[in-house]
Amino acid sequence: MVTPEAVWHFPVQMWDRVLSKVNRAVVFMDDPSAEVLHWTAGGAAALFDAGARNVKQFSSFESCSEDEPKAVFVVSSLLKGRTVDTLKDIISLSHLQYCVVITAVSHPLHLLANNVTAAADTDASTPVFDQLEDKLCEWMGDMNYTAEVLHVPLSFATVSQQLLLVPAFANLFPLLPPDLRALNAKRPEKKRFASLEDVDMHALPAELQLEIKTLAEALNAMLEATGTREESFALGPMSRLIAGELATHPQAKNRRKTAPNKASIIFVDRTMDLTGAVGHHGDSLAEKILTMLKPLPGHVTDVQVDMRELTGVLICPGSESCVAPGCLAQTRSPAARSLWEVMLTSKHKESLMEVRRQLVEAASKEKLPIKMSMGRVTPEQLCSYARPFRDNAGALESHCGVLQQGLATAETLRHPLLPRWDACLAFERLLLQALGDADFTSVLSQIVPLLKPRGSQDGASFAEDECGPDELILLLIYLYSLADEAQAAEREDVRLREKLEREVIGGLTLAITRESKLSPLLQNITGCTEEEEPSTEQVHSALERMFETLGRLSHARDHLKQLRRVYTPSDGVHQATYRPFLRQILQEVFHPDKHECPDIEHMSGGLTDLLKTGFSMFMKVSRPHPSDNPLLFLFLVGGVTPSELRLVKETVAALKPGSQVLVLSTRLLRPTDIPELLFATQRLTPDIGV
Repeated sequence: MVTPEAVWHFPVQMWDRVLSKVNRAVVFMDDPSAEVLHWTAGGAAALFDAGARNVKQFSSFESCSEDEPKAVFVVSSLLKGRTVDTLKDIISLSHLQYCVVITAVSHPLHLLANNVTAAADTDASTPVFDQLEDKLCEWMGDMNYTAEVLHVPLSFATVSQQLLLVPAFANLFPLLPPDLRALNAKRPEKKRFASLEDVDMHALPAELQLEIKTLAEALNAMLEATGTREESFALGPMSRLIAGELATHPQAKNRRKTAPNKASIIFVDRTMDLTGAVGHHGDSLAEKILTMLKPLPGHVTDVQVDMRELTGVLICPGSESCVAPGCLAQTRSPAARSLWEVMLTSKHKESLMEVRRQLVEAASKEKLPIKMSMGRVTPEQLCSYARPFRDNAGALESHCGVLQQGLATAETLRHPLLPRWDACLAFERLLLQALGDADFTSVLSQIVPLLKPRGSQDGASFAEDECGPDELILLLIYLYSLADEAQAAEREDVRLREKLEREVIGGLTLAITRESKLSPLLQNITGCTEEEEPSTEQVHSALERMFETLGRLSHARDHLKQLRRVYTPSDGVHQATYRPFLRQILQEVFHPDKHECPDIEHMSGGLTDLLKTGFSMFMKVSRPHPSDNPLLFLFLVGGVTPSELRLVKETVAALKPGSQVLVLSTRLLRPTDIPELLFATQRLTPDIGV
């Protein structure tokens, strides 16, 4: 039986193959590869322990010095286009005699990307890699120098015992209504798709097809390494495409014949439930930390932690750049790993208590003087437990992991924008109650007063405890994702709704143009950089496009028969509640009667499954069920939140204690990630190094 431990260790085993190559080398890595190493094997420290001389960014502006003859390049992308150009730039600026290039993309996919038929790939030859090896020697200046090009599946990062991420696919998001229009615009009228559920793989742009195939390849590599035969299930158009690609993967047929272990994989589109992704109801410390603190440069998941408390640097505006930031990923400290698991999958209060306990325990072990205090956990209290470590280098080194996580907690608790989290939560609860009592237009009108700042001294900007433009956009997504759940009006006035939407667009446009500095989210939506000042027309046009997408969000579940609702209205005794989509899936999977849910579609993996599907039309045939196998993977396409990780853990423990469930996803979500993914431009032309 395959165990979660075997799955966690798979990424570590893959990195061992990389580490065997880096002795006396300068290592160049792209951002996704660096992030995987950061969470899985200890980051740059693992490379230095393996003998690496230096670690640098994979960039045309980097190179090796004259006394550094060996380089190892680790990339997550195809060896094509910009990736090859960057390789050439680095090598041309260096004095190398030995090059190793390691890519996470397999050679068959390189053949596909280069429009070479699979028949050319005979006798286990790798013509694309062989050609690049010759090019590497040419760029080094001597064909007798050594060049190697290898494929190692390095896509998965072990973020916790319950979660594995694929950072290279962080921007892969389910298809949206605007994508359907873009696809249909290039098709004859009679061959246009009626809905996203009808879209097939061949209709997608070549780059997106390749990205989906690369993800399926990464999943197949993990299943191959763990000796696992999978049964795939899907909910959502993009999930169906990925599951179908995995089911028909060329190498999967032999694997399924010989694999001793079994597992189920349920792919779920994030668009099936955006309410849970943008809501502030999760009660998760990790979610607040990820939202409030700045991302670590080059990373999608981890954040920068202010470390000045552990130094003699004066804490004042501008001095934070004097000290390298800390982070949450602490793979080399058992205590820090344990604390991160609690922060990620426990409630806010429980996590705070554990952070304080770990800091007190660390100080006690080192016999450092701290002033004990009980009651509410405060940022000042946590900092007071951390400060004594700065005068003891040995203690600081021994407990630096827990100290970084403790300081991240303190920094979050005193963040000036943290009150906005509670303001959003309060208004979300009001919207939930209102949806059951009024039609959508009436509920939308309740957002209008929030567009006018009331708490600031200048009357133009939003106070720290008010919902600013970012929070207002999140509230709009929250509301529109539940639009079909609102009480139906006897006769909806379309013109009144359109007028109200124009009023919201106008108010939000004014609010954004008055911002002294655009947040990353607003930069993404408006297409402006931090230095640019957006014009009113630019912001207004961006918001109009945003509302076009918003209007269709609640229809993502229209094709479902049983799992269509994520909202329970008030019945006079109980308040209206949000019903997480993931919980409903798990309730179906682990139902004692093991009945078949029509919405959880089994993806055929061969002729036998196809025959079963055909026979089931006129006779009773036993179909695979997700709970048939000892291990269940939940793959969230588009991201998963920390609060959903806790929900999965608690729901499985309540429904079927002892069941093994692992969550896979493209990214660990902050609420503000959703609008960036929803409203991103050029969605159908992803950048995967082509």
